[in-house]
Amino acid sequence: MLFGSMPHAHLEASTPVLIGAGQFMEKGVPPERAQPPMGMAAEAARAALEDTGLGASLAAHIDTVAVVRTFHDSSNRPRFRYPFGRAENPPRAVARRIGAAPRNAIYGNVGGETPQKLVNEMCERIAAGEVETVLLAGGEAIHAGKTAFRQGIELDWNEPDAAPFEDRGIGAPLASRHELDHGVGIPVQTYPLFENALRGRAGRGAAEHRLALGRLFAPFTRVAAKNPYAFYGVERSAEQLAAVTAENRLISDTYPKWMNAMDGVNQGAALILASAGKARALGVDPAQWVFVHGCAEANEKLPVSDRVDYASSPAIRVNARKAFAMAGIAVDAVDFIDLYSCFPSAVEAACAALGLACDDPRGLTVTGGLPFFGGPGNNYSMHAIAAMAGKVRGKPGSYGLVTANGGYLSKHATGIYSTTPTRGVWRRESPASYQAEIDAMESPEFTQRPAGAAAVETYALCYGRNGPERGIVIGRLAGSGKRFIANTPNDAAALEDFGSREALGRRGAVSTRDGMNLFVPC
Repeated sequence: MLFGSMPHAHLEASTPVLIGAGQFMEKGVPPERAQPPMGMAAEAARAALEDTGLGASLAAHIDTVAVVRTFHDSSNRPRFRYPFGRAENPPRAVARRIGAAPRNAIYGNVGGETPQKLVNEMCERIAAGEVETVLLAGGEAIHAGKTAFRQGIELDWNEPDAAPFEDRGIGAPLASRHELDHGVGIPVQTYPLFENALRGRAGRGAAEHRLALGRLFAPFTRVAAKNPYAFYGVERSAEQLAAVTAENRLISDTYPKWMNAMDGVNQGAALILASAGKARALGVDPAQWVFVHGCAEANEKLPVSDRVDYASSPAIRVNARKAFAMAGIAVDAVDFIDLYSCFPSAVEAACAALGLACDDPRGLTVTGGLPFFGGPGNNYSMHAIAAMAGKVRGKPGSYGLVTANGGYLSKHATGIYSTTPTRGVWRRESPASYQAEIDAMESPEFTQRPAGAAAVETYALCYGRNGPERGIVIGRLAGSGKRFIANTPNDAAALEDFGSREALGRRGAVSTRDGMNLFVPC
């Protein structure tokens, strides 16, 4: 079915379009008056409804609500007991607040790639005629919860709801028990493993590299400082970001505090998708329509110990290639960019995979990034997509690129957006058709019980408030080249020695006792 002689006259009625985008941020509100997480999501959903030009009346037409999983539902213990309670049925909790009664209610699984993956999925389902009008939403009230806990304030965020919904659960495990026992799988201890590998590839010393990371992130702070939805919007120079101070203490040997994602936020974001036929019937102004020209998703080999290497991301490269092929454009045609930015290594890996310079004049964020805009659990990229919708609307015919990342550079999704209509029947390639390309890539053989002479492949030195507390080594055995994970001795003198000299390539000996591996450097 085609439309008649009106704007987008030759557009297929089944074409998915983004018709509404909204964000919400709450700051300076006492925790007892703060919105709970689904309240944050609902406030953003109301903003998205208003953004369509139809307001609350559109809620009655929403047939599907999908909510991004909250931070407190993202542990390995599904739906563990939270002291302030929770919405037991998150999608219905959001729907109830805005007056919607969807037939489909979905609660997503864990991962920062989830917002873009939900966009990809729902576009496909809209194009197939399975759904017609979709609300995607997410919200976090981590700041309010932490403040209440510190101040001994009781909150009641419990919302019972026995109505049916699809709970997609935690998702595939991203770290093995062996990895977790050695500290791999905690984000602030895992991303430095990638960073030190990237530093080695760049041939930089520690101080030089930290300043380079400051230069990478300083433009992010400028964007955040101008963003009304940013929770930590303070402009800082490269030197300020790189300097280790009492306020900007080391979290790892690579990252002072201001280079880490900051999850203590109260934020929500929402998107509304519909078929072009439904948008037309509802009377949504075509000037509000944003089209998904390209989208894709792919995972790395999920265990960190099984990665091809630690200075690249094959999954970003492959899924971005597919998204750009679907869109029919190259990265040079993109006007606006938002790269997932939980830590600098995520940005650097994406730049390398996409062929972007780290100082690309277009900028690498439209929000300000997770350390400065804020890192609302799994929902950051919903904010990026909402902000991107505003960018491409403000420059009709332009293109915007969003990359999303979940886990430890583990799971990736890409979206390419524009007000320019897509052509023909909307369809995407099944991710399973190209996931096999990544799965087939060769990785070093891994052993849980290493012994003998070895060398450091990459490492992380993890800090507490009083100095280094843990050394994590991913190493290779001499001779066989087998990969292993180990810790360094944890006494103060050994940790100081490990951090005082270049550790990449450093030789030593590894041994195993009671399932734990110890690397002692020479």
